[in-house]
Amino acid sequence: MAAVPASEICFLSDLVKKKPGQKVRFLGCVTEYDLASGILTMQHQYQNRHTPHRTDVRARVHIDLVLERLTAEQTSVGAWINVLGYVADAVDTGDIHIQAVLLWSTGPLNLQEYERQLSSMMESNSASRT
Repeated sequence: MAAVPASEICFLSDLVKKKPGQKVRFLGCVTEYDLASGILTMQHQYQNRHTPHRTDVRARVHIDLVLERLTAEQTSVGAWINVLGYVADAVDTGDIHIQAVLLWSTGPLNLQEYERQLSSMMESNSASRT
């Protein structure tokens, strides 16, 4: 029996570096919910030395697999949510498509502290690989 690969936590802006099929976990802010297509559009404009690329990346999160468990709060514009899912593909606009398998609200969030902690964790992981 093959083991299920672990997800890789990353900044939403790092999704552009991920390959289709890769399992990821990220945080983002809902900027749009298209009820007809079942797609949440999310952004998190963050950039540091580990994410020197575009910060205008949008994750287009397909929520059809988790739709029954979602609350109105989780699909509201301005809500910060965590997503666990698989990279589907990127389209010409640069949007990254994610198939969500789990989605949950952040609850109270100190965004600057989250960014600092994740950046620090990424630095530690990067240093341990060299």
